[in-house]
Amino acid sequence: MDEFLKIMDRLLAEDGCPWDRVQTHESLRRYLIEESYEVIDAIDKGNDEGLCEELGDVLLQVVFHAKLAEKEGKFTFDDVVKGVSDKMVYRHPHVFAQGSAKDAEEVLYNWDELKKKEKGYKSDLETLESIPKALPALMRAEKLVSKGNKLRGEKPDFEKITKDLEKCVSTLKMSNIDENDKNMENIGKILMDVVKISNIFKINPEFALTNESEKFINMFRCF
Repeated sequence: MDEFLKIMDRLLAEDGCPWDRVQTHESLRRYLIEESYEVIDAIDKGNDEGLCEELGDVLLQVVFHAKLAEKEGKFTFDDVVKGVSDKMVYRHPHVFAQGSAKDAEEVLYNWDELKKKEKGYKSDLETLESIPKALPALMRAEKLVSKGNKLRGEKPDFEKITKDLEKCVSTLKMSNIDENDKNMENIGKILMDVVKISNIFKINPEFALTNESEKFINMFRCF
């Protein structure tokens, strides 16, 4: 790790790499997203060699951002490591302290409660607003629904959700194709209802849609 940090220092030096030296957190944003998805792709393919390589590429992005912050006098890579180390210890009291957790579900509940305390969230609204808008819309919706159900402590009503879904589909069928705002609203409601149904069955809608997308591609193999 020390050697890798030295390599990044050399690349960002005055006589280092012209491309690396002009990068910013904003310009590197897309690469962190792309490399993260390539990690997921390697996992889905069961490609261990590819996974090892892609994890290295994600690590590169983490170090790159940390080194840029260090040049700006904001924080260092050591600060990043210390921060996440402290967080893991704090949020695992059943391992590092006197806390307890009988199963994985209780671990997740405790994690959420400790996070709320750590971040100083004073309301359920603040908790929901903390879910990043930068997430893909389907992934963000899944997190919002899952978190919202836990905060309310109620079991989702499958019948009500399906009736809402049917109503939205019926309204969409009767609308004109050029009613953009109205149609967008109904399609948004349909997608949110699908997310709610996925949450009831504990199915990740992102993965479900990915599987169906692959089936869609496979249909063309028959032509």
